[in-house]
Amino acid sequence: MMLNTAGSETSDILNVGLKMLGCTLASAALAIVCGYLSAKTASGFSYTIREKLFNHVMDMGSEEMQDFSIPSLITRTTNDITQIQMIVSMGLQMIIKSPIMAVWAVIKILGKSWELSAVTAAFVVVICVFVLAVMATCIPRFRIVQKLTDKINRVARENLTGINVVHAFNAEKYQNDKFDVPSKDMMNTQLKNQRMFALMMPVMNIGMNGLTLAIYWLGAVLIQQIALTAVQDRITFFSNVVVFSTYATYVVMSFMMLVMIFMMLPAAQVSAERINEVLERDVNIKEGSVSEGREQGTVEFKNVSFRYPHASEDELSNISFKIEKGQTLGIVEAMKLMNEIESEVDGVIAEVLVKNGEMVDYGKPLFRVKA
Repeated sequence: MMLNTAGSETSDILNVGLKMLGCTLASAALAIVCGYLSAKTASGFSYTIREKLFNHVMDMGSEEMQDFSIPSLITRTTNDITQIQMIVSMGLQMIIKSPIMAVWAVIKILGKSWELSAVTAAFVVVICVFVLAVMATCIPRFRIVQKLTDKINRVARENLTGINVVHAFNAEKYQNDKFDVPSKDMMNTQLKNQRMFALMMPVMNIGMNGLTLAIYWLGAVLIQQIALTAVQDRITFFSNVVVFSTYATYVVMSFMMLVMIFMMLPAAQVSAERINEVLERDVNIKEGSVSEGREQGTVEFKNVSFRYPHASEDELSNISFKIEKGQTLGIVEAMKLMNEIESEVDGVIAEVLVKNGEMVDYGKPLFRVKA
């Protein structure tokens, strides 16, 4: 048996229900479209940055390459761009959703009660201060993580390039210990950040529940100030408190969406700074124009000198020669990989124990360091 309120029909309920269903389906469709467009935009953006970064590195000369290690450039081209792609993909969705939700909720609660509005505003300020404090703490650690990633890539590259040499000298344990140091440092640094992030959501949930309790407690106090005889006014104010509590929760939820972005922002910010560091590095090699001609003649060098960057003497001084077509000039060894050697202590090199070009065995001392 169905009970109808006077002046209402079952069709009215169905109409309202169909409208709500239509709004739900439209919201789901818009969410799918928004997700697709944000993913497409993020992928295209990362592709553009990756191409631009790679092309810029290809234009670098030996002087510019000395400012960046090869493992660092690999990390910037892969991991750093991935961090930016993630923040763009999720950020576009959250930046669209959260302001709409917040503005809509604020419009609904305007004029209800300035006391309740003040409580909600104070809670929002506390959230912003807390998030800024977390970001200020985590950003330096993310810089450390990126540097440790470069170091891990460098050690891995050295060992993979010279894996046969490592096996020949039975140096597996030494290389494992060498790899373990930056790996443990990265783990400890990431754990510190994760502890900070682990606090954010519980603090937000506790704050949201506290805001709801504060609104109802303050609402009860304000209701007590209304005369007992004004029953209708009390009922109206109580309904306003319930509505205010609901929309205040929406305001907080919109800020929680932004908090998710703020949790990813420090890593993306560090990655963007590292990528810009490469892109803003001026290169000495400039692209020239190429013209095709039919003439084939002799190439002649007259009084050519060459000096490596920061070197005190010329490697080639006043060299003059001619190159005929088809002439063999020399054999160039390409793809020669050089491994960096890090000092295990702080000090000054007192003596070099090997000569330039001398073959050295695993474990042989190279320098004598004075601490």
